[in-house]
Amino acid sequence: MTTGATVVRVVLGIIGAMLLLGGIALALAGSAIDGAWVAAAWMILSGSVLLIAVVIEISRYRSQTAELGHMGPGPGGGETAPLEPRFQRTDEVFVDPTSNRRMRVYLDSNTGERRYVAEG
Repeated sequence: MTTGATVVRVVLGIIGAMLLLGGIALALAGSAIDGAWVAAAWMILSGSVLLIAVVIEISRYRSQTAELGHMGPGPGGGETAPLEPRFQRTDEVFVDPTSNRRMRVYLDSNTGERRYVAEG
């Protein structure tokens, strides 16, 4: 199933790739066009930033287990299975915008991996 967020990621990825490739092409042909280096640099920088942002956003809120197992994104509401003992409760809480549930953050201080568990 394709979600709206996935479509946005794909569109931004395509735009980023087009900007990057267009900037490289313009830089290669730039000696014949006045000001081409400035436009090429802007296109390369913008395309790179978009591609990096898409890659970072895809994995930002996923557990390492979900990422390595190539699992799809789960519903809002956090972890449902019992957490491993390496995860310690933190004081950080927030309201999950997809489920409107109060979430508690658990952290593995050795790896920095975070897990989210619904409270109440």
